[in-house]
Amino acid sequence: MKKYFLTIIALFSATETFANQPKNWQLSFQDAASQSMREIVNFHDKLLLPIIIAISAFVLFLMVYACIRFRASRNPNPSKRTHNVAVEVLWTLIPCLILIVMAVPSFKILYKQDAIPKADVTVKAIGYQWYWGYEYPDENIIFESYMVADKDLKENQPRLLAVDNEVVVPVNKVVKVLITANDVLHAWALPSFGVKRDAVPGRINETWFKAEKIGTYYGQCSELCGIKHAFMPITVRVVSEEDYQEWLMGAKIKFAKEPLEEDQFKKLARK
Repeated sequence: MKKYFLTIIALFSATETFANQPKNWQLSFQDAASQSMREIVNFHDKLLLPIIIAISAFVLFLMVYACIRFRASRNPNPSKRTHNVAVEVLWTLIPCLILIVMAVPSFKILYKQDAIPKADVTVKAIGYQWYWGYEYPDENIIFESYMVADKDLKENQPRLLAVDNEVVVPVNKVVKVLITANDVLHAWALPSFGVKRDAVPGRINETWFKAEKIGTYYGQCSELCGIKHAFMPITVRVVSEEDYQEWLMGAKIKFAKEPLEEDQFKKLARK
């Protein structure tokens, strides 16, 4: 019985259940699909949010207290005090300490994101007005990725997020992303992976992720880049290693950066 139960769990985890995209009336982050995103969510939920709530409650208390305690009917002769040294020192030092408490773990997360491990797969993303171009430099693959128009959407394809050519990467592998732009500023962002980097013309920025769950994940350009800024989505499909190798074989023929020699084409076709 236990064996069948584990098998059902494994099959469930290998489906598109983990596909992630924005939802109507969503207040929280998208579900994390990488260690980096989990660290960001924990930092927000366990440190930032309690601090923000405490500060908001304290400021609200001070405002209500001041309105009641120092109202005109209770203080017909207003105080002529101009300042209080102790209070001014406290309201300078305490915020500084709070900022330090917030900064230290946030810097650790940022530095970890910049420390790119040895990559298993390298993908280059180029922002254009208004679509994304992708290259797999080690695999002689290059293609363009356009948003699917409403009239062409297929079942289960989300509006404004689905694309004609998806980025495909293997699960549990380090994916290094080189990001640049051809014309104006763009930004390559995938919330489920905790990834967001500016795409700057004439410059290559680097980031990375290690997807832990098979599925399809959606992002969008996050830098205002022109009239069709909202129409250049990002779709990354995370698959098993076997499925990735199968996709790679077809992509080397379909999206070859340079024309394949006849013997190369026949070799790939046989595989």
